Amino acid sequence: MTDRPPLTRLDLLRFLKRVQEQDLARTNRWIADEERRETERARGAAARPPDPDWLVERGLQGRHAVYVHVGGCHMAGKRSRAATRDQARQFLDSGTDACPHCRPDTALGVLE
Repeated sequence: MTDRPPLTRLDLLRFLKRVQEQDLARTNRWIADEERRETERARGAAARPPDPDWLVERGLQGRHAVYVHVGGCHMAGKRSRAATRDQARQFLDSGTDACPHCRPDTALGVLE
């Protein structure tokens, strides 16, 4: 057993300061990491191509068109592909259903 003098209030406050400085340094690293991630997300969003104006959603086997959507429709499935205005009109004219949520038939002026 060593005979150390008891810790003073000043010793304890200095220890607390070191702990808080370490916590602050860690928090600053977290902030810098998050700022870097936000910058990368913003750069990725800016580089992303715009949504197409029209989408055609295919069935499970990809053979038949199931729906025509306005570009950016939240109901468009993963099997949707970009289409031109003329292609979208042709699909609607040939009997492909218009999405009931985004109503591309109204936007294209193709009403039954």
